[in-house]
Amino acid sequence: MTQRITNQGRGDWIIFGPGWMLLLYLVYAQAIPAFDYQLGVRMGTQESADAVTEVGVAFWYGFAFGDLITYIPLLAAGLVGHWLRKTWGLVALAAALGITVYWPVVCLATVVAARGAAGWSLADETTFWIVLPLIALWGVIGLWHLAVCRDEYR
Repeated sequence: MTQRITNQGRGDWIIFGPGWMLLLYLVYAQAIPAFDYQLGVRMGTQESADAVTEVGVAFWYGFAFGDLITYIPLLAAGLVGHWLRKTWGLVALAAALGITVYWPVVCLATVVAARGAAGWSLADETTFWIVLPLIALWGVIGLWHLAVCRDEYR
């Protein structure tokens, strides 16, 4: 068992490095605001109602809450299970990576669709257009890696 655990390939580290960083960021940026959205606004991880309207706040809060109860646990379990080469880890990580591809696309579509809407005034979309495609790309690469290494699971 020790040999399996310590025998991680380069592709695994492409998953683990960004995966653990993303997990930590999600806890900071999404889990905390799921309990106190206004604290997230003060921390700079969420948008205020002044910038995105009350409906925008509800949308972003919905993502924070969904991340808290679904995405964060799946990603954490998936990373641990992938490290251990457990089948449940493969399933959990694949589910989390699917979400990782999906949510940036939804957020970017929302940013585009809301442009010019009354009350919607993001100061700068640049960060969205840099970070979110990179996250989605990492999700696609991770899914491809899991498909390639699935025979290593027990």
